[in-house]
Amino acid sequence: MNVRRVSIVLLMAAALVPGCFCPIPASAQSTKVVSPVAPRREQVEAVIKEAYEKYKNDTNGKNADYIPYLAKVDSKLFGIAIVTTDNQVVTVGDVTYSFSIQSISKVYSMALAMEEQGPAKVLEKIGSEPTGRPFNSPNAVVDMSTHSGNPFVNAGAIATVSLISGSTADEKWNKILDFYSKAAGEKLVLIDEVYKSEAATNTGNKALSYLLAKYDRIYADPFESVDVYTKQCSVGVNATQLARMGATLANNGVNPATGERVIKAEDIPHILSTMMEAGLYDGSGTWAWNVGLPAKSGVGGGIVAIAPGKGAIAVFAPPLDEAGNSVKAQEVIRYVADKLNYNIFSPSSVGFK
Repeated sequence: MNVRRVSIVLLMAAALVPGCFCPIPASAQSTKVVSPVAPRREQVEAVIKEAYEKYKNDTNGKNADYIPYLAKVDSKLFGIAIVTTDNQVVTVGDVTYSFSIQSISKVYSMALAMEEQGPAKVLEKIGSEPTGRPFNSPNAVVDMSTHSGNPFVNAGAIATVSLISGSTADEKWNKILDFYSKAAGEKLVLIDEVYKSEAATNTGNKALSYLLAKYDRIYADPFESVDVYTKQCSVGVNATQLARMGATLANNGVNPATGERVIKAEDIPHILSTMMEAGLYDGSGTWAWNVGLPAKSGVGGGIVAIAPGKGAIAVFAPPLDEAGNSVKAQEVIRYVADKLNYNIFSPSSVGFK
């Protein structure tokens, strides 16, 4: 028996091991095999419990205060959830508390825009370059040749919303909310108090929208686009729902809970690459260096990180660092990724020693 055939036999055997962290559905076992380096469920449970205990008393950082609602959220809230590509769910802590998705929403509006426009058109009209500036920088709009930068800074996110089709603002908003809900596997809702709080303080985003209009880089009414963008940032999710949204990306665009294809498979690499280069604001480069997972943060205190083909980890903890990223969430994901060997840049993550 040659080496290739032995490898195939071993991989097929791995699919039958009880308790495997990332097994394939029984209906697909004739055509697919499980990664032999996927961690076992017991290992995952142990690691996230360790992480929770290790970081639960960390008091570094502070809540975002430029949005009044976020300043009032209990800073002690802390939850961790992992959802795998075969819909195993492992959680600890405050995983049912609904917090505002904030900038993590940008990932899924990008996906929806790509669904409608195609990746080449989104790249042409929005761009995919790190700005090297704060996420709300007007100077980046002026200085960058793409003006909108990438879909994960505010200017790029507002321009992305403007690309999504809809004859009215309500139609566009309902389409976005429905798309997010499909990724989460259950109906999501607007946190109205967050929306009102943000809408009362979004003058800067309105200014960005008019700057984009100056350079012909916004594709619908500027203030309407800002309002829909403000609503998308105000969607409520809990850590488990967010992890499932991430697992949909890890599962090549198919929601592991519902089996529904939400995002085109060919769009996933573009989404994950943008998450890696711009997902944690000005901390994205350090994150790639230390953790090596595509991720997106929001100033509501959430971060979701993707282990392609394996699953996603979502962490919620409101206190942020100066870049706007949850302090505890970064520490937890770094710890878990290291223990479970999730770093996509490391050959050992796919079995090399």
